[in-house]
Amino acid sequence: MRILVVGHRGMLGADLMTIARDGHESLGADIDEVDISDLGSTRSLVRNLRPEVVINTAAYTDVDGCETDEALAFRVNAEGPQNLAIACREAHCSLYHVSTDYVFDGESRNPYGEADRTNPVSVYGRSKQRGEELLAKETERFAIIRTSWLYGPGGKNFPATMLRLVEEKDELSVVDDQEGSPTYTVDLADAILALIERSCRGIFHVTNSGSCTWYGFARRIFAEAGITGVTVNPVTTSEFPRPAPRPAHSVLDTAKFSRTTGMKMRMWEDALREFLSRIGKMEKSDSYRKGSS
Repeated sequence: MRILVVGHRGMLGADLMTIARDGHESLGADIDEVDISDLGSTRSLVRNLRPEVVINTAAYTDVDGCETDEALAFRVNAEGPQNLAIACREAHCSLYHVSTDYVFDGESRNPYGEADRTNPVSVYGRSKQRGEELLAKETERFAIIRTSWLYGPGGKNFPATMLRLVEEKDELSVVDDQEGSPTYTVDLADAILALIERSCRGIFHVTNSGSCTWYGFARRIFAEAGITGVTVNPVTTSEFPRPAPRPAHSVLDTAKFSRTTGMKMRMWEDALREFLSRIGKMEKSDSYRKGSS
C-alpha cells in the first residue's frame, strides 16, 4: 500500500515510516509540507501524493500550552483531523488518526473501553475529542487509535526527561496519584500497521499492557538503566500543580484491539527495557551511576 504519514518527524511518525517501509511504500509530510489546519493545503497534499492510507500523528501536544492557546489547540487538534478526513474522502483513501486517553476524565477506576463516555477535563483533551467527532462526520473510512503516555527515541518524553534530570539532581519528586499505561512508539506503530493491513474501522484503544503511576514509571526507568544514588519521592498532583488538569486514572482497555488483530501488546516494562537498550542506557557502567564523573 501507499501510506502517507502526516507528522513523520515526530516520535511515532518516525517509527511508522520505518515500519511501513517493510512491504509498503511510505511517504511523509510534516509542518514544512502541509498545514493541516488549512483545508486547501491538506487537499493539495493528499491529491498530489495519492496515498491509499493516511496516518495522522500530527497534533498540538503541549498539554499545558493548550490551556493558554485554546484557539491553536482546536485549529490543529480538531480542524486538522476534519480537514484530513475531507481530503481523504475526496481522494477515496482511508484515514487512521491517533488520539489520546485525555478524552476521558479519569474518574473511573476501571480501564476505559471504546464505548465509554468521554469527558475531557483539559483544553487538550477537549480539542482531541472534537477532532474525533469532526473526523467521523466527514468520512466513513476511518479508524481512531487512542493511546497514552507515549515515549520513543528522538523526541521529548518522560524517560528522556528522567534520564536528563538524574544527571543534574540527586533527588526528584514525581507524581504518584496519576495512573496510566506507558506506551512505546515502536509497539504502537506495529499495532497501527496491523489495523491498516486488516482494513479495520472504528475506535481502538492501543497501549502497552499493564499500568503504573508516573512515580512507578520513574523508579522502573532508573532500575532498568542501572542508575543508583538518586532518591525518588512520591508526591500528589496537588503538590505538583500544572496549568492543565490531568486524568487521575486513564488506563485504556485494549481487548477490542487484541480480538480484532489477534495481537497482544507486550508489558510496558518489557517495552521500556528495549527502549533503554536502543538508546544505550542499559549499560551499568559508572558513567550511568549518579554521582560518577
